Amino acid sequence: MVDNKTVVVTGADGFIGSHLTEALLARGYNVRALAQYNSFNNWGWLEEVAPRPGLEVVCGDVRDPDFCLDLCRGADTIYHLAALIAIPYSYVAPESYVDTNIKGTVNMCRAARHNGVRRIVVTSTSEVYGTARYVPIDEAHPRQPQSPYSATKISADAMAQSFYLTYDLPVVTARPFNTYGPRQSARAIIPTIITQIATGHDKIKLGDLTPTRDFNFVADTAAGFIALGETPGIEGRDINIATGTEVSMREVFETIVRLMGREVDEVLDPQRLRPKNSEVNRLCGDNRLITSLTDWRPTHTLEQGLQKTIEWICRPENLVKYK
Repeated sequence: MVDNKTVVVTGADGFIGSHLTEALLARGYNVRALAQYNSFNNWGWLEEVAPRPGLEVVCGDVRDPDFCLDLCRGADTIYHLAALIAIPYSYVAPESYVDTNIKGTVNMCRAARHNGVRRIVVTSTSEVYGTARYVPIDEAHPRQPQSPYSATKISADAMAQSFYLTYDLPVVTARPFNTYGPRQSARAIIPTIITQIATGHDKIKLGDLTPTRDFNFVADTAAGFIALGETPGIEGRDINIATGTEVSMREVFETIVRLMGREVDEVLDPQRLRPKNSEVNRLCGDNRLITSLTDWRPTHTLEQGLQKTIEWICRPENLVKYK
C-alpha cells in the first residue's frame, strides 16, 4: 500500500481511466482525477466511482496549458490517458485529434516538468504499429499511421520522448493493446456484440471479423499502468502492455455467443468497415519487456474476462446506458 501520495489521472472519466482510478485508490493513493469539462457537470464513468475517500474530481481540458499546470501541482505521478480514441471519427475530424492527442500531451509534459513530478506515464496504443510486419510485436516494431488517430498517437509518443531526451523529463510510455471490459464504449466490437445479443437481436451487425487482436482485460491493463508508474529506473522506455496472444474477431464473436447461450447470425454492416488501407489486420503484442522490468502479469484469460464483461453489461442499469 502507498501512503497519501497524490497522483493525477487524465481521462479518468473514460473506460480505462476510471478503472485505473479505482485501482490507484485501492492501493492507497490520493487521486486527482480529470474529467473533461462539460455543461452537464457529468463525470463520465467516474459517476460510478465517486465519491470516495482520497478522490478529488477536477473538470477541465488538457488542451489548455494553464489548466494543466495547475492540475499537476503537488503531484508525485501523472497518468496521462486523456485522448480522442475513436478511429472512425478521426477520419472526419482529424484536426480535433491533433489538438487533444498531440497538443494535450505536450501540455501535460510541460506541466509535469514545471511541477517536478517523479514520473509521467504517457498512454500510447498498439494502433501505432499498424498491421503486424512480424509477431509478436515488440517495442522496436516500425510505426505505421494507418488512421489519423494512430498518426496523432505516434506524434504524441514522439513529443513525450523528446521531453525525456531534451529536458530529462521522467517519462514512461505505456502501450496497451486491445483493452476490454466493463464500461467500454459500444463503438468497440465486444460491447457491440454483447449489447445486440442482450437486447434480443437475432442478426448481429458487425464489421470485418478476420482481423486478430491481443485482448487484455481492463483490470490487467490498469495493473500494468500502475506497475509502469511505480517501477524505478525505466524512464525513457516505450513498454507494451500485452498478453502475447492473438485471437480473431470471429473467435471473439463465437465465444461471446456461446457464453450468452444464444443462437444468432452475424450480418456484415458496411458502415462498420474501415477504409481498405486503414484496417489493422493483425496485432499480437510482445510482453517480454514489461514482464522482465516489472512483476506485472496478465491474470485473466479471454473467457474469464468476457464472462465478467457480459455479466456487467447485461445488468439492466448498465444495459440501458448503451444506445
